[in-house]
Amino acid sequence: MLIHMIKKPYLKYDVIDPACKPVIIPVPGKAVIFFNGISDGKKRLLFKAGDKVKTGQKISLFADSAEYAVATVSGTITDISPYVGNFGKTCTAISIDVSEDDFDDSFGKETAGQPLESVRNYLSCLPGNLPVNNLFDPEKKISTIIITGIDADLLVVTNQHIIKSKQGEIKRGIEILKSIPGINNIVIAVRREFVQGYGHIGAEIRNIDVRYPSAFPQLIIRDLLGKTIPAGKTPEDTGICMISAEAVASLGEAFLHNRIPTGKIITVIYKDEKKLVSARIGTPAGDVLKALNININNGDRLITGGPMTGSCIYSEDYPVLPSTDAIMIQDGNSIEPFSDYPCINCGECIRICPANVPVNMLVRYLETKRYQEAAEQYDLYSCIECGLCAYICVSRMPLLQYIKLAKHELAGIKLTEAANV
Repeated sequence: MLIHMIKKPYLKYDVIDPACKPVIIPVPGKAVIFFNGISDGKKRLLFKAGDKVKTGQKISLFADSAEYAVATVSGTITDISPYVGNFGKTCTAISIDVSEDDFDDSFGKETAGQPLESVRNYLSCLPGNLPVNNLFDPEKKISTIIITGIDADLLVVTNQHIIKSKQGEIKRGIEILKSIPGINNIVIAVRREFVQGYGHIGAEIRNIDVRYPSAFPQLIIRDLLGKTIPAGKTPEDTGICMISAEAVASLGEAFLHNRIPTGKIITVIYKDEKKLVSARIGTPAGDVLKALNININNGDRLITGGPMTGSCIYSEDYPVLPSTDAIMIQDGNSIEPFSDYPCINCGECIRICPANVPVNMLVRYLETKRYQEAAEQYDLYSCIECGLCAYICVSRMPLLQYIKLAKHELAGIKLTEAANV
């Protein structure tokens, strides 16, 4: 994958206001926890409606299953049901009527004197979405960790806040990560303004360019390590693991206090305003907006993530997840709709693409669902999904959605083929 410098437009990442402090969102009356996987109707559930859970309690729905969730509130389970998300991705939603916090102490007991790998089954639900499976996958052989102190999308300042406010937790998190066998290099990628204060943090500090999309993993690796991720591969395939600053801080906090953190820092973007909030994982998006006196009007668009790569959600009941860094409301009066107008072959998408993908040709194959040919002939897997092509498209084509759908469909085909071998 050949990556070059983009030309125009010049989109810059925001700098967080030094005086900005998160608004504390009240603990919700009802929380929703997502659990990977769904019941096939044959396995007996270990939990049911009416069962009590404690804050920090590990929840496994099926016996002998590696999948789990961590309760971020105390209360009574009221419902366990399937949930279907973007591109048909399914999970199980556990609804909890919330009561006063009653903390589970299992994590503290199990971590006492134990190596990180032995307690990994508590850590994938940490705020910031720590990639535990990648860190301990024997086939990945991770040797380098890059901690990202800047969010990949525009307007989002969640990890900038973490870098500025949680140096002690990040330092402890780095110490824990260094205990993983094979890790020999840890780099913190930040804006130049945030270098001070990290001289003795235990990791190398490197600057990120302020131009979007320089905070995307492939570009960080190119700029800081001088390496190129091959098309169709992930950073982990090359021995590099990308971890958000919030995930590292959450890891450090968990071991400093012997308790799984339950609060998530989120950037809330509304029209011309931007606020940081701290909310429990599992809090419905509607509760966050209500606490900020933000109303969603007819025609507005509710999004998790930033303006370039975020995904629409269709209910205010959608919960804050460990990976939720932003909630955005787009004003319905200012949304430019996508169209079915054909590509006019202006070439702007090619000139803007940081991965040199021939987008004008690629989209012709994606429109007709010729996904395999798009991958083989027109560099589908070189796309880093920054959304610049859709941003600049004169015909207002939903280019990023076409690309994401194609990758999703091809992944499904590979899974089906593997299951039938």
